[in-house]
Amino acid sequence: MNLTELNKIATAMVAPGKGILAADESSGTIKKRFDAIGVESTEENRRDYREMLFRAKDAMSQYISGVILYDETIWQNAKDGTPLVKLIEQAGAIPGIKVDEGTQALPMCPGELVTVGLDRLAERLKKYYERGARFAKWRAVIDIGSGIPSMTAISVNAHALARYAALCQAAQIVPIVEPEVLMDGDHDIERCYEVTSRVLNKTFQELRVQRVALEGMVLKPNMAISGKKCPKQASVEEVAEKTIRLLKACVPAAVPGIAFLSGGQSDEEATAHLNAMHKLGPLPWGLTFSYGRALQAAPQKAWSGKPENVAAGQRAFSHRARMNGLASKGDWQSSLEQKAA
Repeated sequence: MNLTELNKIATAMVAPGKGILAADESSGTIKKRFDAIGVESTEENRRDYREMLFRAKDAMSQYISGVILYDETIWQNAKDGTPLVKLIEQAGAIPGIKVDEGTQALPMCPGELVTVGLDRLAERLKKYYERGARFAKWRAVIDIGSGIPSMTAISVNAHALARYAALCQAAQIVPIVEPEVLMDGDHDIERCYEVTSRVLNKTFQELRVQRVALEGMVLKPNMAISGKKCPKQASVEEVAEKTIRLLKACVPAAVPGIAFLSGGQSDEEATAHLNAMHKLGPLPWGLTFSYGRALQAAPQKAWSGKPENVAAGQRAFSHRARMNGLASKGDWQSSLEQKAA
């Protein structure tokens, strides 16, 4: 393992003003998104849509540091035969790959899940590296509900995340470690804070046990936020303040950067929260975004599967990328959204 090289990539992934595009929706998820805009989810349509994003030169070169790809996408070529991975590299961004294989029910823990995909991961990582991937992603899912999460679910998922991270670093690939505490449910921000704190502490404990070099990874956590169904929604300032307090308490300064997931927040909420965090003074790590839906909902709608709408889709993507790029430096203002509209 060349840690200097891993650290260089991890640092580039969280460079000031840039963030990560999560374009790694599974076939099932992208079908739901395409259904919503009346587009059939064929391999060709999925490729055309993602090619549109990767060819949005302004967005990709100025505001996107890396792109997380799905297995299907990393092997695809653009319409003109150029590998999609090459389009990402040409724009100055780093190609990455989602390597987990989804979730399964966790035995003896009703209502809880464990992420799978460690078998044969070492061989898969070799192939992804040859194809151009320089970082990977693995998502653990922790739900908050009556009597959950159990310590079993937290431990099992943290252990799997750490084993995945160790395998990545051995393959010279930077692991994005994503322990997501879901925002579904009616819990308040205090409960989210408490659960996320347990999850992060256990994850870093397991990372140390597996000898993962913290300097060669990126953390992708949820924010401390009220559940979607909670009658009392925390303000932007409270989300920012509690999230930063949580991260300072749980995330070692050796980690080069933290790239938040949007986790079901609206486009503007995700941007406003990130921006507010940067107002809270100097931070020990880079702090940016790794958004999927919050970067893609607008371009998907603008494109709607029509070739003549490609430019409109790219404009919508560039706008959201720019807004989040500004937020990742604390320079965003809501008036910039109105101007674009």
